[in-house]
Amino acid sequence: MAQDLRSLKSDLHVTSVHVEYNGAILGDSSRVDVLPDGTANYNFTTSFECHPDGPNSLDDIAQKPVLLTVIEVLQKEKKKKEKTVPLGQAVVDLLPLLQGQGSFQVFAPLYAVPASPSESLHPEAKGGLEVTVCSQEPLVPAEQLSHSNLLSVTLEAAYSVPEAFAPAGPLQSYMVCLQVPAAGEREALLLFKDGVLKPAGEKEPLPRPKKWPLSNIMAPAALNIPNSFIIGGPYEDEDGELNKREDREFRMQAETSRRIIWDMERRCYLDPAAAATLQQRVAESQSWPVEICRMALPSASKGKTSKADKGDEDKQIFFHGVAYVNMLPLLCPGVRQIRGAFPVCTYQDREVLLKTKSQHSVLRDLRRKLSQNKEGPWAPGLGTPLSSALSHTQREDKINKERDSSRRMSGTSLILSSDATGEAENATQHSPDGQYFEAGTFLLLEIKLDKALVPKRTREELSDRVKEMIPPRPLLPPRTSGAKKAVEGYHNCVRNLAVAILREYQELFGKQLPEWGAIEPPNLEEQKLQLSCELASSGKKLVYKEQLQYAVVKIVREKYLKTMAFETQEQLQEFLCELNVYLMDQMHIDLNQLLSQEAVSPSPPTPLTEEQLCLFAQEAELDKDYELANFYHQQRLSQDQHNIQSWLDYGVFNLLLEDPTKAQECFQQALFLDPHHIQSLLLCATVAAMLQHYEEAETFFEMACSLEPPSTVAWTLSGLFYELQDDSIRAEMAFREARKLLQAQLDKEKGIPEGEGGEEHVSAGSVGSPSPDPAENPPAPSPASGPGQPPCTIFMKAVEFLQKVNAIQFLHQALAHELLNFEEGPSCAYYLALAHASLLKEDFSKCEECLREAVGIDYTNPNVWAQKGHLCYLREEFPEAKLCYEQTLSFLEDAVDMHWVCLRLGSIYLQEKQYGRAKQTYLLACKDSASCLTWLGVGISCYRLHELAEAEDALTEANALNNTNAEVWGYLALVCLQAGREREAEQCYKYTVKLGLKDEALLREIRAVHQRLGFGNPAL
Repeated sequence: MAQDLRSLKSDLHVTSVHVEYNGAILGDSSRVDVLPDGTANYNFTTSFECHPDGPNSLDDIAQKPVLLTVIEVLQKEKKKKEKTVPLGQAVVDLLPLLQGQGSFQVFAPLYAVPASPSESLHPEAKGGLEVTVCSQEPLVPAEQLSHSNLLSVTLEAAYSVPEAFAPAGPLQSYMVCLQVPAAGEREALLLFKDGVLKPAGEKEPLPRPKKWPLSNIMAPAALNIPNSFIIGGPYEDEDGELNKREDREFRMQAETSRRIIWDMERRCYLDPAAAATLQQRVAESQSWPVEICRMALPSASKGKTSKADKGDEDKQIFFHGVAYVNMLPLLCPGVRQIRGAFPVCTYQDREVLLKTKSQHSVLRDLRRKLSQNKEGPWAPGLGTPLSSALSHTQREDKINKERDSSRRMSGTSLILSSDATGEAENATQHSPDGQYFEAGTFLLLEIKLDKALVPKRTREELSDRVKEMIPPRPLLPPRTSGAKKAVEGYHNCVRNLAVAILREYQELFGKQLPEWGAIEPPNLEEQKLQLSCELASSGKKLVYKEQLQYAVVKIVREKYLKTMAFETQEQLQEFLCELNVYLMDQMHIDLNQLLSQEAVSPSPPTPLTEEQLCLFAQEAELDKDYELANFYHQQRLSQDQHNIQSWLDYGVFNLLLEDPTKAQECFQQALFLDPHHIQSLLLCATVAAMLQHYEEAETFFEMACSLEPPSTVAWTLSGLFYELQDDSIRAEMAFREARKLLQAQLDKEKGIPEGEGGEEHVSAGSVGSPSPDPAENPPAPSPASGPGQPPCTIFMKAVEFLQKVNAIQFLHQALAHELLNFEEGPSCAYYLALAHASLLKEDFSKCEECLREAVGIDYTNPNVWAQKGHLCYLREEFPEAKLCYEQTLSFLEDAVDMHWVCLRLGSIYLQEKQYGRAKQTYLLACKDSASCLTWLGVGISCYRLHELAEAEDALTEANALNNTNAEVWGYLALVCLQAGREREAEQCYKYTVKLGLKDEALLREIRAVHQRLGFGNPAL
């Protein structure tokens, strides 16, 4: 049924429909009157047979539409024949029949025929035809549907064509062809004819529709394939060879210079055998030849060809070129499309054979057939498989016999350029050898598959695989402070014993107790004696005593650190008195809480938070006290074993110790807590690659790249991993996806709507930081972290992540890529990252060289001076380190690692006895992130300045944050000695010795004060 026919022509009365398919007429409908609302119900049905070996194969169904022509029947005049005029044309794509649909209904727009009166009035499509298409049985069996495929090749244009391709002279036809496997173990020739040579001018619009490979359509607009467009995109996202930054200017210039436009799509149905053949051929030869040539359209006076001309035709093809298309990306999992610019060079048999293993030219074979059959299967219309034009020598005699009649039937058949004398002379004067190369000619084409040759694993499959690789592990036992645990045990024991004794008392004397003071003292003493005898006779007293004894022993060992025998009896008695006082105080606290009518207040939270423990662990790493750092990491885990960040930080710490196996266990535990945590996935993948577990690493990287929102870092690290595997195709694809994500982030930051920022390139000089990446919050940065400037390339974003997780192998790989990104030399951020990596490896000379370059690039960067200060500090060049740290503090902008700068600068001031400066520097560190070391520095400075009250306060703060620091106890002993507090000084000194103070100078100073004052040391 037709609709809105009167929108094409208002005085339309009678029409009919003419149906064609594959060059054959399927029939004409009856003549139908057009109703006043513009509709016409034709109720016309026609059919054709489809057979794999017949004229209408599945390949034809894929690439050839049904052509419908609406014909106007004019009113018959007297003594004149009835006249008909084509009004409009519509096409129906039969592709759904190959996708499993047995029937479908479409509304095919009608496009006006130029010769019709409606063309001048209504050039745009207004009306349309409702068409129903069905097949008696499925064209593709269900068992083949999932294994079959559809190959689509879209040739957009040839840009920057040689000067010899001038519009003057005889009419020319520009042809491009590509040979691919087809259904039924045949070869198909995808031929693109009738390219349009356009002079220099504005570039082609985007998006623009793709066109059918038809030439027998009267309505040009009907050539547009419905819902199929050329979208374009940034050059950097393409797969061809001209997608680098240096090619950008040339590409933009070529798009506005002389070019040949096709915008044509050809399809090829691939049955399971053909799909397997395609995959095998791509694996055998990654480069496929796409040939291009120019042919001349004969004038009306050249309807016949002489034998001499035919002899010339068999010898030469002019402007015969070839572009090599790298098809290997189609073997990457999930890849269905290749689109890009492919340079054209002169066709040379030897070079083509070496690159593509192709032993013959498709165009030359086609030329011979064209010279024998000017019309035949290559008439203006639809293409045909190569098998019908090649290799069938048994049909050559028949073709030769029909050649003369074919010439008479066609007035637009193609002949070779050498057929015309002028063209032959032109070809002689302008040899095509090298012209494509000199002009920089390239083809812009797209190769697309309906299904990927290598399926990509789904997120569910990857998730299941990840779970298989991470076996569940039992959680670590809770770990709390020994002293705190001992005191809590004593409290629990006292409460339990008090409840038990009270229960015994109630059994003996009843539950109803008189008011306070009603019982006489003699009676109370008698009850106590009776209760004691009852407990002793029953054996309960001994049991209670054993329970309490165990709790007291734990306090002696954990809180008072007494594990050795006392040297003298006096020391033993003194300690027992102190212990008794403490135990009685704690018992009274418990009994008061137990017997109090008020609710017991909850126990105070642990004094150390997760953030503090993380900071303390980093400080220990800074001082290379890895045993203490390990203790703090385990302390974090004991507080919360479900904290993913704690597991990641512990794993990064083990990477610093070069223990990837233990690091892998930590990362896998974090991933076990959250299988979709992208940082855990990336770290698991990185460590797996370091351990050469490449299959596991690939699974982790694939899983990380499949998560939403997508991560630039994940795609970049995946590319680096594929490079390690020498898989350059997948590496480049991963890098391209990472650049696309980063560009989208930058466009979002700049407020550019999606789809309008494709012309900008993400370079090292980009300003501003993109939106947060899901993987940009890795474990806490290690001391002397790298660049503070926001990363602006995919590799610098990866570098920022890698240097925080101590992944040195991938870090150097990313820096090598970053080095190639710059035209004017590396950036300051690059040298900072390289200096950080050298510092981790203690390669001081390399680090110094990098920092020298960084200072020359950005003298006012505080991170450069901080890094330089760390280098001098580790070299024990303290005067130079002090100057660098002071320079860092002089900038308005803080460095990334200000905490470490203040700690080390304060220690240098203490060495130089500049106690006032040391105090201010340590207080600055306390203001931002207080720790035991920062308060210790304040305490030492105050003590040296004879500010004993402030020193004691600072040292008390340090002791509260870490009561196992021997240096803190040592200075507390000095403060107590100076204040004359003998007992406290002696106790602090005991802890100093017990914890093993390593500072011999401090230990000598304490003993000297002991000798001078005469107290504080029990040995005196």
